[in-house]
Amino acid sequence: MGRRSWPLLSVLAFGYAFLYIPIALLILYSFNESRLVTVWSGFSLKWYRELLHNRQLLEAAWLSVRIAAVNATVAVVLGTLAANALVRHPRFRGRTLFELLLAAPLVMPDVIIGLSLLLLFVAMQQTIGWPGGRGFTTITIAHITFSLAYVAVVVRSRLMRMDRSLEEAAMDLGARPLTVYLQITLPLIAPALLSGWLLAFTLSLDDLVIASFVSGPGATTLPMVIYSSVRMGVSPQINALATLIVCLVAIAVLIAGSSMRRR
Repeated sequence: MGRRSWPLLSVLAFGYAFLYIPIALLILYSFNESRLVTVWSGFSLKWYRELLHNRQLLEAAWLSVRIAAVNATVAVVLGTLAANALVRHPRFRGRTLFELLLAAPLVMPDVIIGLSLLLLFVAMQQTIGWPGGRGFTTITIAHITFSLAYVAVVVRSRLMRMDRSLEEAAMDLGARPLTVYLQITLPLIAPALLSGWLLAFTLSLDDLVIASFVSGPGATTLPMVIYSSVRMGVSPQINALATLIVCLVAIAVLIAGSSMRRR
């Protein structure tokens, strides 16, 4: 049995190495004194100091974080409502169409989503005068459009596995449906809500294609700034910024994991 496990362990080790060694090298070279990201010339923190004075990168990062937070929160609310409709009401008129529309963002290319939303925003601006230009609002709406589908899938799977007898017992004891949902259902599906929120936040923070279509000159997200700078050569400031993002994500994952283990 031990001999058979060696090939599996080797493949697993190779997969993790393929994923995490580039990230480890990126973190290492963020402390490189040289401007060349492939030549090590000594330990230094100067790229972190220069990053703190790079107004363009900081503003783009703050914009991306705000968009991702609003997108994740709204996507969790709408995705949870959609999941409840599919699980609690198995038969309603238009269910097939609703499921099709909900699953479309999962399989549709980002280019198609971005182009269609751009045409929609332009038509709305010409018809009703809103939105007034492309920026924070249009990017957030675009991200919510595809993020809520991912949240709905996560929450729906949790609702389908949940024991409904707990809710029925609470209602037998006189609790109202809203009270049952707030005090019993939501705590039970809280891990799924947290997972959906983190997934929507990550998808929004990582998006480049859709944001490129629906953003304007005054709204540049962090992936757009990084992509434009990478085309002219990778700056060590990008490594420093990526290191900070990796540390923040790792801390968030540890906190979420510890919270879920306590539950």
